[in-house]
Amino acid sequence: MSSTVGQTIKCKAAIAWEAGKPLVIEEVEVAPPQAGEVRLKILYTSLCHTDVYFWDAKGQTPLFPRIFGHEASGIVESVGEGVTHLKPGDHALPVFTGECGDCAHCKSEESNMCELLRINTDRGVMIHDGQSRFSKNGQPIHHFLGTSTFSEYTVVHAGCVAKINPAAPLDKVCVLSCGICTGFGATVNVAKPKPGSSVAIFGLGAVGLAAAEGARVSGASRIIGVDLVSARFEEAKKFGVNEFVNPKDHDKPVQQVIAEMTNGGVDRAVECTGSIQAMVSAFECVHDGWGLAVLVGVPSKDDAFKTAPINFLNERTLKGTFYGNYKPRTDLPSVVEKYMSGELEVDKFITHTVPFSEINKAFDLMLKGQSIRCIIRMQE
Repeated sequence: MSSTVGQTIKCKAAIAWEAGKPLVIEEVEVAPPQAGEVRLKILYTSLCHTDVYFWDAKGQTPLFPRIFGHEASGIVESVGEGVTHLKPGDHALPVFTGECGDCAHCKSEESNMCELLRINTDRGVMIHDGQSRFSKNGQPIHHFLGTSTFSEYTVVHAGCVAKINPAAPLDKVCVLSCGICTGFGATVNVAKPKPGSSVAIFGLGAVGLAAAEGARVSGASRIIGVDLVSARFEEAKKFGVNEFVNPKDHDKPVQQVIAEMTNGGVDRAVECTGSIQAMVSAFECVHDGWGLAVLVGVPSKDDAFKTAPINFLNERTLKGTFYGNYKPRTDLPSVVEKYMSGELEVDKFITHTVPFSEINKAFDLMLKGQSIRCIIRMQE
């Protein structure tokens, strides 16, 4: 790869030219990394619901043409000026949020919300100079979440790249750079259920299943899955879920159902849907005195919910979390090691694998609800 250092690279990328239209695989030019940046050769990427949401562009300002993708793994091809924690040949995970190491959040042990590199869904350029590193026939192409991994090569801010164990299988650990860590970390880092405790998981998509996996790893004895789609229940058993509740099957609020099932409420609840009602239910289904609910799902920006203040006075706790409270550069390597040691079971999240040429099939599978994670092999 040394012959490409400092040079513009031509490679294939899946471009979204219009909202909701199939991606088109075309040749693009990828400029070399500037100061504080890294150019990665992407080997594997997977499709996350966030990619689909912004590709569909029904709930936000459209920004096209754009190269989506943010859950991936690859190898460092070259680094820009000032980058010291990465070098060519390193195995790495690009992440949609970052860790500059200098701001108050990065210096705090309690936060991972970097002031410089926090997720920005509207930005389609690099922070360093406000320019895109992608172009086709001289036309700039917008970045997505600072990662744009639906390209054989991409340029990412170095603070958004985690160096990992080179022995880790990149076709597996790529899913750790977004959804799996978000759910898993929400449970193990924030909810922190004790062995033998009860946990309710609201929403059994990929993030919710990862939250359930966190409860399993933590030793929870009762893991109650809550979802409006009963077909998800069987799959959830693989992730430790051993009881199920579909709110549509009951004529009372689901929080009451769960409280009755658990003699007053669960010890912990993790909400992974973004639904306001689910957030209220998650908080109100935890036990008074020690119950803790964690909100993971992203609601619409104008949403609001209400609950009786007595719920707080009765010593219930409500918390929020972002990316499972993981600092990307500091913490992701250790999450990969949990997979390598067998503590965290990642393989069961991967339901499909397709070549890059069939990337639109991954979208079809997710839109039909047939995949948890579909891995896309970038190098064919």
